[in-house]
Amino acid sequence: MTAQDLAFLQRPLHGLLSVAGGPLPPQPRPVWFEATAGGTIQLFTGPDTLKVRHLRRDPRASIVVAAPVGERERWLSVAGHTTVEPDGAHELCARLAARYWDLDDPTRADALAGMLAEDQVRLVIHPETVSRYLNRP
Repeated sequence: MTAQDLAFLQRPLHGLLSVAGGPLPPQPRPVWFEATAGGTIQLFTGPDTLKVRHLRRDPRASIVVAAPVGERERWLSVAGHTTVEPDGAHELCARLAARYWDLDDPTRADALAGMLAEDQVRLVIHPETVSRYLNRP
């Protein structure tokens, strides 16, 4: 990924995650995500979710992130091997909640507390293919 890709992915945008082991055609799901300085993409989920079960059978996944309406058309797609990590999910969840939500809102703070009380795993996509589109003026 380029420096411009990583800067784009640092924004609080939703990604659409697809896993290879799922139904055909894939059923993308909106997710919070974080791009790391090392170029991986990570997100969190429950350890017994359908996406984790699919990834344990086939570790391929992709995420597509697009600029919001009103901006120049831009998207980035990252696909690769995904690992399911038992550590770091709660810390990631807290960072992402602060990125996507106003945690001064008691409703959001309560929702985060509920999420942190649940078991979580961290999914890490190790990019093998990166595709991008930027509509230049």
